[in-house]
Amino acid sequence: MARKRLGEILIEQKIIDEEKLAKALKYQEQNRCLIGEALIKLGYATEEQVAIALSKQLGIPYASIQNQILKPEKGQDIEKIIPEKFARDNKIIPLFVENGVIAIAMSDPTDLMLLDNIRAMTGMDVQVFISTKAQILKVIDSFYQMETSLIDQVVDTGKGSDSDISDSDVLTPDGKLDLDRVIMSQSSGAQAIKLVNAILKQAIAERTSDIHLEKYDEKISLRFRIDGVLHERTAPPKELFDNIIARVKILSKLNIAERRLPQDGSFSIRYQNRTIEVRVATCPTVFGEKLVMRLLDKGGIELNLDKMGLDPEQKEDFLKAANSPHGLILVTGPTGSGKTTTLAALLTTIKTPEMNFLTLEDPVEVKMDGISQVQVKPEIGLTFAAGLRSFLRMDPDVILVGETRDNETAEACIKAAMTGHLVLSTLHTNNALEAIPRLIDMGVEPYLLASTLLLTEAQRLVRRLCPDCKQPYKPSKEELDMFLKESLLSPMPDPNKIIFYKPRGCQKCFNIGYKGRVAIYETYFITEEIKKIISDNPDILKIKEVAKKQGTWDLRASGWRKVLAGVTSVDEMLATTIVEM
Repeated sequence: MARKRLGEILIEQKIIDEEKLAKALKYQEQNRCLIGEALIKLGYATEEQVAIALSKQLGIPYASIQNQILKPEKGQDIEKIIPEKFARDNKIIPLFVENGVIAIAMSDPTDLMLLDNIRAMTGMDVQVFISTKAQILKVIDSFYQMETSLIDQVVDTGKGSDSDISDSDVLTPDGKLDLDRVIMSQSSGAQAIKLVNAILKQAIAERTSDIHLEKYDEKISLRFRIDGVLHERTAPPKELFDNIIARVKILSKLNIAERRLPQDGSFSIRYQNRTIEVRVATCPTVFGEKLVMRLLDKGGIELNLDKMGLDPEQKEDFLKAANSPHGLILVTGPTGSGKTTTLAALLTTIKTPEMNFLTLEDPVEVKMDGISQVQVKPEIGLTFAAGLRSFLRMDPDVILVGETRDNETAEACIKAAMTGHLVLSTLHTNNALEAIPRLIDMGVEPYLLASTLLLTEAQRLVRRLCPDCKQPYKPSKEELDMFLKESLLSPMPDPNKIIFYKPRGCQKCFNIGYKGRVAIYETYFITEEIKKIISDNPDILKIKEVAKKQGTWDLRASGWRKVLAGVTSVDEMLATTIVEM
């Protein structure tokens, strides 16, 4: 007997008719997708209706939260058999293990390649259940965190009564949002208010740096950036999306009626005796506004040079340069690589009451005691260059310039460094030595750069392996060959005794396998020999050759040192660095 087609089953169930099926088949042909996806995209059937019809068509049991089948059994360590990343990437959830068979719920049970991958990874046969992507992702959030997320709790409460929480209830007298008080509120009428606070509270608990909320054609996406990587979380209901955006705009003092232009704002929250600043940015997209919230924990940054990830030789170079009475120190790297944190830690280390410290930043992210910090405001003429010129009349000893963006700022930095001031700044280049030709391209004379430059440094952030679950292993021949060639260690350890570590995942790291980040560095202290090369012929390869003879190593070699120490994994380090020629 021939198997019924999915469209025929849905027609029998009176979910669609012949006309809708014909339109869906045409859409399928044009967009090269499954017929179920076409029906969902066109709005003719829900994801759940398609999944139930597929269950009937294929003879595969349907699993849902409601029928209690989509409920992973605890105590079987199945979260270790199927790691969270694999489950989330492939939209599957392990349910139980019995007699060498693992039960898996998935949205597309016809994906034979995925089933083969699961068999190879687990070494078990697979019993398949069918479910919807939305329900699977919801269970992933609750199961791998070993608790129901705050967002799920708020979504599941429904809309509740008509009572509301006003801003006077939400905001404390000092203007800071008290998350603990709002989350504990019994008023269920303002679900959007509760959702905003639940999202923030869950994000803080998971050490999130950025929250991304955006709307697509058929769904809402909520993602948390944890240790530099975005992870999906349970999205709020589609009908509350605009209310959530409006709520965040009100807190950030933005125009809630303006949806055509990008907007920026901020607000502060108090949570568990911690003050966290939230930077808000909105941007119009074709489906609606995208919202990004950056969380800055004022008490979560430890400005200690010893804990920045510097090797002893690199720290010595930094302090040697920073203790000079005048000159220029440049920190380079892409946005988000920790440049400002490194400079703040350096300033905190050398800070004394006998010296006058001034900083010019955009924005001021890390507030430091005993240091005068100025926020750049280009709209009123307070640019880096203009602020730096005014600083020279403020009797400074040490000046930090947040970023050298143009020739005017570069020349002002050089002038300040030449007139008896220690100047620290950042630059966007791929490696440390590229800062030299970049400044020359900006109009700085090579001989002036040679006489002022003390140190140039580049850095990247790599994720730390979770100390509670990282797994030791013997490196493969390919990994070992790369290590021996690129680490530049002297003396080189015995290859037969080298042990590397890889991520596994546990409850303490939310089954990610990584917890926190650490910087890897390359530092080039500008010796007299290098100064002469810069002044005569600023050739990067020649400078690098001289620096290598003097014992300096690059970012890749620094990364291999972190791998050998068990701080990070080979895959993470290779994804972050490149081989320098």
